Amino acid sequence: MTELPDTDSLFEADGPILQAEEQAARLFHAQRTLFSAGGCTLCLQAMLRLALPQGGKILAGRVIHRSTVNAMALLDIVPVWLYPEQDAGIGLPGRISPHKVEKALTEQPDIKAVYLTSPDYFGVCSDIGAICRVAHAHGVPVLVDNAHGTHLGLLQGVMDGVDHPLALGADLTACSAHKTLPVLTGGAFLNIGDTPLAKRDRYSERAKEAMALFGSTSPNYMTMASLEQAADWVQREGKSAFQKLVKRMEPLWDQCNQKHLPLPLGPRDKSRLSFCTLPAGLTGEQAAQRLRHEGVEPEYADGGWVVCILTPQNTEEDLEKLYRAISLLPDGDPGFTGQKAVLPPLPPAPLSPRQAILQESERVPLEKAVGRIAAVAACPCPPGVPVVMPGERITKKVTEFLYSYGFSFIEVLQ
Repeated sequence: MTELPDTDSLFEADGPILQAEEQAARLFHAQRTLFSAGGCTLCLQAMLRLALPQGGKILAGRVIHRSTVNAMALLDIVPVWLYPEQDAGIGLPGRISPHKVEKALTEQPDIKAVYLTSPDYFGVCSDIGAICRVAHAHGVPVLVDNAHGTHLGLLQGVMDGVDHPLALGADLTACSAHKTLPVLTGGAFLNIGDTPLAKRDRYSERAKEAMALFGSTSPNYMTMASLEQAADWVQREGKSAFQKLVKRMEPLWDQCNQKHLPLPLGPRDKSRLSFCTLPAGLTGEQAAQRLRHEGVEPEYADGGWVVCILTPQNTEEDLEKLYRAISLLPDGDPGFTGQKAVLPPLPPAPLSPRQAILQESERVPLEKAVGRIAAVAACPCPPGVPVVMPGERITKKVTEFLYSYGFSFIEVLQ
């Protein structure tokens, strides 16, 4: 299928695609919703283009997708970084503090937008409502990488303090629908909030142009059709299906708690099962291998955590198999407290991401990297927080931290 009078064109959208997008916008209570067949990456790129069309400074949480850093480089956007609080449990990145957002915006009034990821890969949610109130008081928009939270509005009422970022005041959200809804790979939504700032800066009028700057002129019509079908499914049964799923997952949470395999602390997406394996003397990768032996494929595993994404389409047999696989893991030590990763101070940044990413680079041993400028991000997991970003000068504390996580080499500018 291609662009024809009866099939419409994604970046012009005045026929059936526009009608399907308008249907989706009503579900999200958005000022406007746009389809993406280029994944959440295209939505992230478009968000940055809308909020900072001429470049400039953006206040960004350090837990960030690499495609966003690359888009910052292309658009000549300079990040002002915020470390998360490490308040979500052993080895997890944690949440962005509204207090730190307030402090940064007060100290640097030339910041043009706030950008954060919520929920993160482990389902941990920041206080989007409080952050929006702070940012809007300073007259700047809030952009949320909501790749893993497209479905959050369907869980309203079953999770304290958790909702879709749009409902909490965000101006723009990038929602990777294919991660948690019945959508083909690459299907995503760019949502524009019905907020004064979004209207002030004409996001709705400019959004298609922003997406077209980065998107393919041959978007996949099957992917777009799956977005339309998913929106129809959400309207008919999505809320009931997701709320039933959370209820069905309660035995899994109980099993993890009984075995002393901790779940994330604080507000989180309860349709995602993330549990820490360190109290049981296992890395996340080792535990994941045991789950695979029982016929369960986790979404993700790292040095201390396993992540399983469940959806309403998972059968009772799926959940029983996961329950059994967890039951066969060794019990954790109830007295295990772990140790927070003491992140090195943010390194100085002599260059912007654009200046760094567009230069030639080379791979060098860590012992020869001190004083050099990083060409790529280095992100040990856990805690899943980059300790050095493109354009930042590599310090001795950075190399010591990377050594402790088994790093031996790093990419630097020539």
